[in-house]
Amino acid sequence: MAAMITTQKLTQFPEILKHPRIHFIEKPKNWVQFNNNNFSKSFQVISSSLVTDSNVCSRSKNSEVGEKFYGKARNLVQEFNPKIPVEEAWTPPSSWYTDPDFYSLELDQVFYRGWHPVGYTEQIKEPGQFFSGRLGNIEYVVCRDESGTLRAFHNVCRHHASLLASGTGNKSCFVCPYHGWTYGLDGALLKATRITGIKNFKVNEMGLVPIRVAIWGPFVLLNFEGGFPKEDFDTNVVGNEWLGTPADLLSATGVDDSLDYVCRREYTIECNWKVFCDNYLDGGYHVPYAHKGLASGLNLESYSIKMFEKVSIQSCDGGAVNSDEEYDRLGSNALYAFVYPNFMINRYGPWMDTNLVVPLGPRKCQVIFDYFLDPSLSDNGDFIEKSLEDSEKVQMEDIILSEAVQRGLESPAYNIGRYSPNDAVTLSPGVPEILEKEDHFTEMQPKKCYECSPESFEVHTNNDDISPAPSP
Repeated sequence: MAAMITTQKLTQFPEILKHPRIHFIEKPKNWVQFNNNNFSKSFQVISSSLVTDSNVCSRSKNSEVGEKFYGKARNLVQEFNPKIPVEEAWTPPSSWYTDPDFYSLELDQVFYRGWHPVGYTEQIKEPGQFFSGRLGNIEYVVCRDESGTLRAFHNVCRHHASLLASGTGNKSCFVCPYHGWTYGLDGALLKATRITGIKNFKVNEMGLVPIRVAIWGPFVLLNFEGGFPKEDFDTNVVGNEWLGTPADLLSATGVDDSLDYVCRREYTIECNWKVFCDNYLDGGYHVPYAHKGLASGLNLESYSIKMFEKVSIQSCDGGAVNSDEEYDRLGSNALYAFVYPNFMINRYGPWMDTNLVVPLGPRKCQVIFDYFLDPSLSDNGDFIEKSLEDSEKVQMEDIILSEAVQRGLESPAYNIGRYSPNDAVTLSPGVPEILEKEDHFTEMQPKKCYECSPESFEVHTNNDDISPAPSP
């Protein structure tokens, strides 16, 4: 493992309860040494496992339920010790990927804290445009009001809790479909039916509950932590809070708003959200075995990892042997950036695609792919079609792998595993030749191929607009 994302001093639960910090572990010192030696082709995500009070947390530490929840959390935390050297360490237990209480803990301590990308500036370019979505049990709507100000609110009517907006589109106001209560795009309550005679009803206190919203590059970010949201956030400050030091690096490598939006594809996958993230971060390890088509276009000898506090950047030179000069999807260098806890930015050739992993439960997640392209190729339909076909093949391979891993994690035969920090060791003569010649990935595929089995997963393509993630 190149590194792990976890909490500082996991075993010191009471102290960390007061000062949670989620970061990449930098100790022991030999961790850095291994990393510099390209010690790992694998990178595993481990969620925060602390319980603290939050304005959005649904559990109270003072309640009987809260105390029971804290006890469960403490036990889960103590199942893993991040201080053990990687050569001796075991991976986190399978319960971190299967336990419903641990999943609830992650929502409170990982997803309801800090900045999270939820959409793109393309979706809210003009006044009146909006999009909605869900993260955990938080329903949100993002819009641009009549003055052009970017807004975000909890997508819940203050009257009887009905959702207000659905999907994406353009509105002059939000009208509750239940009883007709109406809100302006600035969140103010404009109309409330049948409230004549109601005492202590203050209109200015019944507007939509706001959420912090900001923009960095082409991304729209939300922050669900408490506090009154300012109308504008400094881009540099937000970038530093969200990405840390790699913000400038990503901007310099073409992660910006100059690309044209192409389409969105969504996949509902039967695995814990961290399983899919682990798979992404393990890229240099599994690519030659599971993605032979992709591997043929990369020079895996050049594969490297750069670690930052909140971001892991994998990079690899292009290396197609028999490349078609008129078709170069990957370009001369591919960059794969993972942003804690669930967002990926992939920049290669003329393309940029992003992957947002939305947790839907302990063993289900939705992965949203959005594709962007250099404007010079936006009208090249053949190039776009072939590129998306190649990308789709990789996604199908990863879906099969991720769902297989989830089933293995749920097996009584598996609890913990080991890390693979060093280069492969040949255990017997002939193994490299076998791995090179045989297609082991095909053997894993179910008899009913994914492309012919809609019940196995869901794929949505929308070339006209960016649709929101559906609620679980």
